[in-house]
Amino acid sequence: METIKVHIQKIAGNEDIPLPKYMTGQAAGMDIFAAVPSDETILPGQRRKIPTGIAIALPEGYEAQIRPRSGLAIHQGITLLNSPGTIDADYRGEIALIVINHGVESFIVQRGMRLAQMVISKVCRTQWVESSNLDETVRGNGGFGHT
Repeated sequence: METIKVHIQKIAGNEDIPLPKYMTGQAAGMDIFAAVPSDETILPGQRRKIPTGIAIALPEGYEAQIRPRSGLAIHQGITLLNSPGTIDADYRGEIALIVINHGVESFIVQRGMRLAQMVISKVCRTQWVESSNLDETVRGNGGFGHT
């Protein structure tokens, strides 16, 4: 498996927050942690911007995708809006999570809790070639539920 080096900075005051980390040997995503100054309650139907206490410097040609954690989604109804969120290679600000509570009970975000996942992926640029006809496929223009 390919490995790349990515520079990461802990935002001042967040030295106690762990760096993102893989929780198993073949995990695609690293868990990232909440850097709230104190417990923050998200009521059912509410959303909050939750800081992570980190900023990263991705190499050109890479992105970081921010995704929900499945356990929080199934057990508490907690997920992320704008998912997957994209951190571009030229962004240097703090990574924040847009957390929403789709559950029926209040959810308490605690400092240092695992709240999302981050996947680092290669990206490529597209050069559009405008065409009057596209090549034929078996599927054709069959969309939403066609199978």
